[in-house]
Amino acid sequence: MAPMRVFNSLGRESQVFTPREDGRVTMYVCGPTVQSAPHVGHGRSAVAFDVIRRYLQWRGLLVTYVVNVTDVEDKIIAAAQDEGVTAEEIATRTAEQFRTAYRALNVLPPDIEPKATEHIPEMIQLIEDLIARGHAYPTGAGDVYFSVRSFREYGRLSGRKIDDLISGARIEPGEAKQDPLDFALWKAAKPGEPHWDSPWGSGRPGWHIECSAMARKYLGHGFDIHGGGTDLVFPHHENEVAQAEAAYGPPFARYWLHNGMVNLGGEKMAKSTGLVVGLLGALEKYPPSAIRLFYLRTHYRRPVDFTDEAMDDAVAALERLWAFRRRAPAVPEDVAAPGVMDRFQEFMDDDFDTAGALSVLFEAVREGNTRLDAGEAVDSLAAAYDDIVGVLGLEEPAVVLDDLVEGLSGLAARFQVEPSNDPATTVERLVDARTRARAEKDWARSDEIRDGLAGLGIHVEDAVGGTRWHR
Repeated sequence: MAPMRVFNSLGRESQVFTPREDGRVTMYVCGPTVQSAPHVGHGRSAVAFDVIRRYLQWRGLLVTYVVNVTDVEDKIIAAAQDEGVTAEEIATRTAEQFRTAYRALNVLPPDIEPKATEHIPEMIQLIEDLIARGHAYPTGAGDVYFSVRSFREYGRLSGRKIDDLISGARIEPGEAKQDPLDFALWKAAKPGEPHWDSPWGSGRPGWHIECSAMARKYLGHGFDIHGGGTDLVFPHHENEVAQAEAAYGPPFARYWLHNGMVNLGGEKMAKSTGLVVGLLGALEKYPPSAIRLFYLRTHYRRPVDFTDEAMDDAVAALERLWAFRRRAPAVPEDVAAPGVMDRFQEFMDDDFDTAGALSVLFEAVREGNTRLDAGEAVDSLAAAYDDIVGVLGLEEPAVVLDDLVEGLSGLAARFQVEPSNDPATTVERLVDARTRARAEKDWARSDEIRDGLAGLGIHVEDAVGGTRWHR
């Protein structure tokens, strides 16, 4: 099997993925800035990197996964002022909205979830180190700026040149920075804003310094993967690199992975554009697993359009997946599916191509249904299904199955059919009871069984080759 390859934004090329430490992967993903509730674009980034983490673990690697929470930033302060509450209240409430949405999407919690406000000492230390090395300067008014021109490698991640950037840069009134390109590491306190003591006076950190400090604390310098959306490449990630490498040398992170944006009507979905579909609302409208499947049907680096048609198609596709697994019997532990899993791994080893991986899964489901219709065994295909949906996080939620088992048990009791803990077996027994009723010309009983199953979302279809059912 070929080695795993990733598209590294640092260099903008496909590279063989080799962890810093054999058998272990260190991974940092920029989490939310919690000024308002999540939108569908946030969910895509969370799911994309959740699957990358799951796949690395499936490959046998030990993954340390860090996702930060930016709980102090200009937008949070502005939102708090608009509502007349504290920034902490806004951040706490919104962070829980993100966690609720991500749990619904079956996103596994990170190993470490650092908050910016709990790592001020680490940020101050990094700023002090930058000043000592001549890459940052205090203004005397409580602000500290990073000197962009002092770092020769600035622009290496985003591919931008300093001379091109200067044309659109300017010094705003009240700013004391030496160059229009310089950015804030520490901001002097303003009335009513959160603030902390520092060697330069009371104030708060700039946005970019937060991730540099937290990633280094938990993963060390030169960790493996840094992830986030393409909208963060510049200036946020560019500035992260500059800060960390100006202070401690290269590399800050070895592989930079960026997910594409979710578009609405051809435009990027973002709070800044006003084009937003709330994630919590979408989770009420559509099954969470269907939203997750919608994300995964497009390679994580490519943009994707969020439409009702795309979501309806995802709902139908998800049901085809789950219907097969309900029909298939339990799989013995020693069953393997080398052919299917080899093809799955081939796609996932190529920069985590979930679209290709899903094509393998749906092909296995089509073959599995054909075999089931013919009365043949499907153990190896069901085993492959279980492995793949586990990596992709598309398992049918237990609560759905529990509700189905309960409903089928009541229906079985009504028609004097022995129930089973396996929903598919109970359905088969009810379908058999309906077939017998039809043979006896008991049309009322036949219709009642059919309608009862329909009430649980199970469609019974009479065909030339016999009666079939699906959800």
